[in-house]
Amino acid sequence: MGRMDDDLDQMSREQLVAEVQRLRKGIREHRDSTGHELCWHHPDLWALLPERTDPIPVVPNWPQFMQGCIRYRQSLDEQAPCAPRSDESFGS
Repeated sequence: MGRMDDDLDQMSREQLVAEVQRLRKGIREHRDSTGHELCWHHPDLWALLPERTDPIPVVPNWPQFMQGCIRYRQSLDEQAPCAPRSDESFGS
């Protein structure tokens, strides 16, 4: 089995630049999301970008937050019904 990033060795300079731009766009979209769009706060991920900013997200109040968690979990039942399930508690 090859290295995880072997595909990069086959890319031209132009392809590599396009890939970096695509990845940066994805990281920025996540960084700039807020409210229920922002599932996790990832300043370490955002620090990979060349610009230095750590925006303060708008945090939903607890009842609205929990509604978002329930909707997310329901979406997993719809989108990934065969995914393995776990009884493990968060942070264990």
